[in-house]
Amino acid sequence: MESIEAAKLIGAGLAAIGVGVAAIGVGIVFGQFLHGALRNPAAADAQQGRLFIGFAAAELLGLIAFTVAILILFVV
Repeated sequence: MESIEAAKLIGAGLAAIGVGVAAIGVGIVFGQFLHGALRNPAAADAQQGRLFIGFAAAELLGLIAFTVAILILFVV
């Protein structure tokens, strides 16, 4: 039984890595937007919609990874 519990904890830890990766993705999305906005301020307003779509997609992947980690810990 201990090996099953250890496997659950390892699996949940591996799934939780996705939350950190999502945070890195959000940082990259905002960093690239800021880089583009500083290079061409006139186009910044047109790109703001894409900024929020990228943010939402990266954050969704983080929430899915968190949900999988919780499911592994408490359901399986």
